[in-house]
Amino acid sequence: MTLTMRERIRTGLCLVFTLLALAACDQRAIGELEEGVSTEADVKEKFGPPEAVWDGPDGAQIYEYNRQPAGYQNYQITIGPDGKMAALKQVLNPRTFAQIQPGMPMEAVRKLLGKPMKITTYDLKKETHYDWRWRDGPNESDSKVFTVVFNPDLRVLSTMSVPDPDLDRAR
Repeated sequence: MTLTMRERIRTGLCLVFTLLALAACDQRAIGELEEGVSTEADVKEKFGPPEAVWDGPDGAQIYEYNRQPAGYQNYQITIGPDGKMAALKQVLNPRTFAQIQPGMPMEAVRKLLGKPMKITTYDLKKETHYDWRWRDGPNESDSKVFTVVFNPDLRVLSTMSVPDPDLDRAR
């Protein structure tokens, strides 16, 4: 079955509006939460249940909220031992990417960056690539893909960031 041009345009517009609505919802939710004041219940009311929960320092919990594969953010919200939100950060950025070092185990990378948009295994190269879509600026043209290359033991070999190949397909 092939899609007509009209169906492709309609599908593309629906995707764009969905992404814009999700981004707007995130921004509204973020604006309504306050570090040191908002509670765990407030966070779950605004963001829903977390994708994953990680143990943080000093009894804190880190909630993971992913916007992959279509979005450009992965949020981590830290809930302190007092049940209050201690921090809210968007982790897909150069500062966090710089923390990824050769030899680091995959689980440590996942805890830093959240769930990837795509995992690809290259059997002949004996590598596994984890990809995250992110933006290095406010515009669609700033879309990039950050890749972490793992060895067969799922330890970091290297990282790279390239322009999002979906940008070329959209032209």
